[in-house]
Amino acid sequence: MEAKGQIRAGLKRELGAGSATILVIANMIGTGIFATSGFIIEALGNPNAMLLCWFLGGIIALSGALCYGELGAMFPRAGGEYVFVRESFGRLTGFLSGWISLIVGFSAPIAAASIAFASYFFRVFPDGLTRTPLAPFIETGYFRISPPTLLAAGMIAIFSLIHCYSLYLGSRVQNLLTGFKIAVILVFIVAGLGFGNGSMDHFCPERGFGSVFSGGFATSLIFISFAYSGWNAAAYLGAEIKNPGKNIPLSLFWGTFFVMVLYLLLNIVFIYALPVSEMSGVIEIGATSAFALFGEGVERIFSAAITFCILSVISAMIMAGPRVYYAMARDDLFFERLGRVTKKHGVPAYSIILQAAIAILMVITSSFDKLLLYIGFTLSLFATLTVIGMMVLRSKGLHLKSPYKTFGYPVTPILFILFNLWIILFCIKGNPMVFLYGAGTIGAGILGFFFFDGKGRKRRAAHTTEP
Repeated sequence: MEAKGQIRAGLKRELGAGSATILVIANMIGTGIFATSGFIIEALGNPNAMLLCWFLGGIIALSGALCYGELGAMFPRAGGEYVFVRESFGRLTGFLSGWISLIVGFSAPIAAASIAFASYFFRVFPDGLTRTPLAPFIETGYFRISPPTLLAAGMIAIFSLIHCYSLYLGSRVQNLLTGFKIAVILVFIVAGLGFGNGSMDHFCPERGFGSVFSGGFATSLIFISFAYSGWNAAAYLGAEIKNPGKNIPLSLFWGTFFVMVLYLLLNIVFIYALPVSEMSGVIEIGATSAFALFGEGVERIFSAAITFCILSVISAMIMAGPRVYYAMARDDLFFERLGRVTKKHGVPAYSIILQAAIAILMVITSSFDKLLLYIGFTLSLFATLTVIGMMVLRSKGLHLKSPYKTFGYPVTPILFILFNLWIILFCIKGNPMVFLYGAGTIGAGILGFFFFDGKGRKRRAAHTTEP
């Protein structure tokens, strides 16, 4: 019997190409671009080599977006990678992809972004909050409740409720937050290059391009690939995008391309603002650059604006992730309730609530950082598997019915696959525990698959025997 206000109906196609593109942009632009360039320039010592590294990272992300565009046009359904991998390799592998999405792909990053927002919030506004005690109210070996964790949990709850209400409201809030974020970045770029106190001499490096062939360049490219993550966001909402055969590929490509250009321009501003010696090893490269360009007052304003820009990332991930669990439940591979949508607006509310609960739990226990450290490489593993699956589907001729074909095939998918395999091997070599924890997570997912698949079989058998 269905719960009151819930129906076993499908999702509604309400998102246009613009909103889908904004979702991709919102998922991609997080704190990474404002926190990694200092470490990259420290490893390379050459600003032009750093720009080349960001450019190559963008090309890899574009390659992935082009491949996912074909898959999204071929299977315009909710679930993204879960659906693509399921169609290529079967239900078990598809379930594992969805399992990883639930834990590592969305819940953990939502927790991390919320903690980052709370941390920056209390740091940016110290004058008004100096009397607010930041010490934890409760702290044990298992969980921590403090003003930052309560604020982080509150943000997750608020945006989850917004997206539970309707896709229309959620997408409008998302568009507003992302528009604000893009405006802040564009103002910073234009003002920095046009009126900032920088120097073009900073582009004349003391070290040559030899660092391009060093281990530092390889490591930097891995960090940059994570800063570009989120380029596949629109694929998760395939069942809610209008004219998906056209709009999914367009939103993935143009969203990724826009972010790539934005990242390159931001790094040009960072280099213009700071010499290599002052940029090297700096974590808060955005705030440091703003101070060098405009002085302390503007730096404070810019830091506050960036703090609120993080809300766009939180909202975007809360919006995309639940479509995976919804699709799994519709295939009888997850809790049945997660496959329901609200009667009034057709939103997978139960899936959103589950994701919010896991993310809040991670905030309170601070377990998300360990999770990302040990099994984050599984995201690259399943992205690689997804693109390999596209080539498998091509061999079966299924792409002939797709309105979009991957540009540059087969070079585009091969480039993406090789790069991600290299990341996986590099992560395992640098920390063998990554493989063990990742294998443990996948093992738990296999057990979960047989549990839910067994329940689904019994449920279907009961339905077929009913008079």
